[in-house]
Amino acid sequence: MNLIKSLLLSTALLVAAPHIAQAEILVGFVTGLSGPVSSIGIPNAKGIAAGQAYVGEIGGEKVRVIQLDDASDATASARNARKLVEQEKVDILMGTSGAPQTLAMATAATEMKVPMIAVSPIAPVATGEGGPWVVQTPQPMPLLVQGVVDHMKAHGLKTVAFIGFSDAFGDLMFDSLSQSAKAADIKVVGNERYARSDSSVTAQVLRALAARPDAIMLGGTGTPGALPVIALSERGYKGPLYGNNGMISADFLRLAGKAANGIICPTGPVIAAEQLPASNPIQKVALDFRAAFEKANGEAPTDAFSSYSFDGWLVFADAAKRAMATGAKPGSPEFRTALRQALFATKEVVGTQGVYTYTPADRHGVDDRSRILVQIEDGKYKLLP
Repeated sequence: MNLIKSLLLSTALLVAAPHIAQAEILVGFVTGLSGPVSSIGIPNAKGIAAGQAYVGEIGGEKVRVIQLDDASDATASARNARKLVEQEKVDILMGTSGAPQTLAMATAATEMKVPMIAVSPIAPVATGEGGPWVVQTPQPMPLLVQGVVDHMKAHGLKTVAFIGFSDAFGDLMFDSLSQSAKAADIKVVGNERYARSDSSVTAQVLRALAARPDAIMLGGTGTPGALPVIALSERGYKGPLYGNNGMISADFLRLAGKAANGIICPTGPVIAAEQLPASNPIQKVALDFRAAFEKANGEAPTDAFSSYSFDGWLVFADAAKRAMATGAKPGSPEFRTALRQALFATKEVVGTQGVYTYTPADRHGVDDRSRILVQIEDGKYKLLP
């Protein structure tokens, strides 16, 4: 009888073991592995893999990522977010590639009361029940563009034309440029737009050149961002050309080629990690990121996008550890709430793109330490003083 009891007890323990293992933290990650924003979405996915290689366990709990492809479509981004929350019961959402897609996903996350870390820059999301639910790792566009405008002013430029996407990202860039330029007494003399799927921007470029600006700023990213760069080069434009952090991309450099030489871009410190002073705390994390990326993906990073999702992972890991200390269990509404509260109490988490401190009033979490200016020369990025 004692033997039978022992066997029954052993069987019960074996059956119970999977339930113990199921107390894992679930991360729902959406990205654009296909479609026009895949040149951003694929690196985002590789950044998450690097994050898992760097921090694979939090507070003794395993972390599992469920990844879905939104095919660069905003409707699919929101649909995938709902699927991950309602069917997979994830504790937190991360994603996605492209501003319109990320905004759609963030809106859904707020409605469902699930914390989210955005890895693309987005416009403010409406506050949900209990406060905001979404933070982002990319630097706010006004902070990045301010660096460009400061450079323009220092070099005596008085007028600038804008050529960018005809979507939320283009709007964000143009609005940031307009505000900073006005304060610096620099006149914006053109606002030309094109769709990411367009195959020609000849008309837009000609109109921008006709305004005879002292400089041109580009509001395109990834592979579609190369179109106006090539068109301007073909028409002999030799003036100052300013880009954005979305042009720190191997795909962009491959398509733009020599035409990209001389473009000045505001970006995060990770891009020029070796050129940073050793006293900068970001340098170590940036170099650690590169090692983790190679371990996870079998290659060195050649883009700016993977580091945003990697930083998102670091922010998540820090918040999740503090959320678990409250006693809330992964998989419960209480844990989601604790995780949200922890996110907005993040203090001085050092990443590759900046040092993050979030509050309910600041969903960006970064300051001037998150911005450098680099100049593209033959496929390399030279740190500007």
